[in-house]
Amino acid sequence: MYATIISLSLDLWDPFQLQGFPFDSLRSIRTSTANDTGAFVNARIDWKETPEAHVFKADLPGVKKEEVKVEVEEGRVLKISGERSREKEEKNDKWHRVERSSGFMRHFRLPENAKVDQVKAAMENGVLTVTVPKLLTFPAEF
Repeated sequence: MYATIISLSLDLWDPFQLQGFPFDSLRSIRTSTANDTGAFVNARIDWKETPEAHVFKADLPGVKKEEVKVEVEEGRVLKISGERSREKEEKNDKWHRVERSSGFMRHFRLPENAKVDQVKAAMENGVLTVTVPKLLTFPAEF
């Protein structure tokens, strides 16, 4: 008998679309058994906008920078994903519980003012910071 793990999968969250609460886009609930080493969960990511850039921060303890992938997909969609290295299993090991996920994936639709060709990412002390510069807009002169 295996324990069932339920992970919520959010569809693409687009804060610039008038939807109300971001969980309105809840698309599916994926179930997997505890022996499914490919279980993914949503990493918690903060997104703030400064006058110069959109800045995303994620706490990813135990994940190496080589295990993280940051991409911009078609339609100005920022994709942040990764997969933690699995522990080496010994023949005589007997697992009683497996709750830690092996990976994560998040998608964010970037606004029109994002310079998608200038995305920068840095990992320091288990914190991923992704910076997407903004197009500078100047006030119209009267």
